[in-house]
Amino acid sequence: MLRRLAVAALLTLAVGCRPGKSPELTVIGVVDESARREVVVVQVTNPASRPMRLTKLEYTFASGSETVAQGAIELSRDVPAGSAVVVEVPFDGDSEGRKVTLRGTLTAELDQIFQKFEVSAEVTPISAFGAAAK
Repeated sequence: MLRRLAVAALLTLAVGCRPGKSPELTVIGVVDESARREVVVVQVTNPASRPMRLTKLEYTFASGSETVAQGAIELSRDVPAGSAVVVEVPFDGDSEGRKVTLRGTLTAELDQIFQKFEVSAEVTPISAFGAAAK
């Protein structure tokens, strides 16, 4: 009987901890802060039915198989269920007008459990955003 209860508790925990739909990134634009530094502005959407707290984003900007820039930012942002927040991701590379993909691992706290989500978003050639922003 005790063994059945233990197995049932483990199964309940495993099902309850299974991540739901992953947060989504959408690129809003790029802000040119200086000749060698731009900021990619992304919207992070929480598709879960409960709030989550974003704590970290480890990211890579790549063009094809070439890494253009990478880094990590600490976050402390609450995202209500079904809502979105804006996050600024520093870009310290040179895209040379090429299409760039932002890929990363977003760490979030959901129901007091830290989870990691793989996220990605396509960035229109950064120079095109920069030209529009000037």
